[in-house]
Amino acid sequence: MSATPAGLRGFVRGDIDGFFSLALDNLVLLLLISGLCRGVLAFPDALIYGRVLPGAAVSLLVGNLYYAWAARQLARREHRDDVCALPYGLNTVTVFAFVFLVMLPAKLAAQAAGAADPALTAWHAGLLACFGAGVIEFAGAFVAAAIRRHTPRAALLSTLAGLALAFIALGFLFRAYAHPLIGITTLTVVLLGYFGGVRFRGGLPTGLIVVLLGTALAWATGLAPNGPTPPAPQLALPVLALGDLWASLQPSQFLAYLSVIVPMGLFAVAGSMQNLESAEAAGDRYDTRSSLAVNGLGTLAAAAFGSCFPTTLYIGHPGWKAMGARSGYSVASGAVLTLLVCTGTIAHVAWAVPVDAGIAILLWIGIVMAAQAFDATPSRHSPAVVVGMLAGLGCWGALMLKAGLRAGGTPITAELLPAFHAADVWAEGAFALEQGVVFSAMLLSAATVAIIERNFLRAAVWMAIGAALSAVGLMHSFEFTGADTVLRLQPAWRYVGAYLAAAAILVAARWLTVPLPSADEKR
Repeated sequence: MSATPAGLRGFVRGDIDGFFSLALDNLVLLLLISGLCRGVLAFPDALIYGRVLPGAAVSLLVGNLYYAWAARQLARREHRDDVCALPYGLNTVTVFAFVFLVMLPAKLAAQAAGAADPALTAWHAGLLACFGAGVIEFAGAFVAAAIRRHTPRAALLSTLAGLALAFIALGFLFRAYAHPLIGITTLTVVLLGYFGGVRFRGGLPTGLIVVLLGTALAWATGLAPNGPTPPAPQLALPVLALGDLWASLQPSQFLAYLSVIVPMGLFAVAGSMQNLESAEAAGDRYDTRSSLAVNGLGTLAAAAFGSCFPTTLYIGHPGWKAMGARSGYSVASGAVLTLLVCTGTIAHVAWAVPVDAGIAILLWIGIVMAAQAFDATPSRHSPAVVVGMLAGLGCWGALMLKAGLRAGGTPITAELLPAFHAADVWAEGAFALEQGVVFSAMLLSAATVAIIERNFLRAAVWMAIGAALSAVGLMHSFEFTGADTVLRLQPAWRYVGAYLAAAAILVAARWLTVPLPSADEKR
């Protein structure tokens, strides 16, 4: 080991690669927030660039600094030089949920009521939702450790693997092949640098080469610059929005959006818990309670400074660790993004460096996450890993199906189901699987592990939990809105009955089945 362990240095070579991938991911979401707030909610630029984005930057800075500090403490405590900080940033799913299911309805209701400033009403609704999600995330920190102890690793990791394959790997693979010169070229560099067991001459980090090459090809092929030249940057420092947050905390408003706030908060807790398991499988064991508590505090800080969008622990810790990132990448990502937002230069970076320049790095992280689910679990649990991955892939399929309908201008209604059936596409199953996908993936995989281990009673308990979650509407319960299918907190009775029937079969399995000899017994 070196005299100054890499885990305790401020910045190491691998942090450059880690910085590009984490900062790029969060940069895309900040730009998405800007576009949705302007295009869908009609927020004025003063609100977007003066309150919402600076508030998001505060949450990114607070969380990334803490997780970098936690990584350094772990490295010092265990005398290791390979500790990687937990990746952290904005939550993609919640961005869309809060915009379309909270803020847009609030804005439309305010317009119908003749309110003087519907955008202000929508912003207040978003602050309320963000605050509520943060409270749930913080409270969940005190029960997550117990849940982790009783949940098989295959169930936790396979859930992430399915989501990583679907929403990171496949999504970015499509984009890479939409612009093949950039996508395939940069993907080749990523595979060479991260899987090929080689280092580029001159010591240049793979991530830096990918972004520079991707940007150069984008400019050469006309994919960059992205749109018209942005206006001159303006300073926009974060400002506390406690008065507006207090004004938003109305019980009637909270009840109106409870069906969105509660699932989003619980999904964030479940996802963060799974990400901690993924980090532990990669060798970095972080304290569950403090890690999830700071995650919740980051979301509360976002609301306090005017952002409507929660933060979360990211999928992909093993990928960042494998590329050599330690703690510096986390500090750099939070600091640089905050600087870009507060100086008003974020739009200029997006104008010059298209997302396509770095998507190969994110695609690689999705691949590593899927591989970890198999590498870090016993080989006999591989079927359970596949079962858990199917739910995430099914959720992605449902989203692709609905995106196609919207692109064709077709309303998403129950009347379409017979036409799907005629094509042997059971869309309602995909829509049901989409709602509560984190829970259903984990439960199905955990039950499969228990069955493999011949612990049928435990498998029955997992199925009973599925029935309970379906009964309160956190899984499989959805309704058509014409533009989407969304979760509703109402019992999904068909699924309650199905899970209870499965639990009954498992309870009776000890009398209905005869054990076969295991491979060891046969020898």
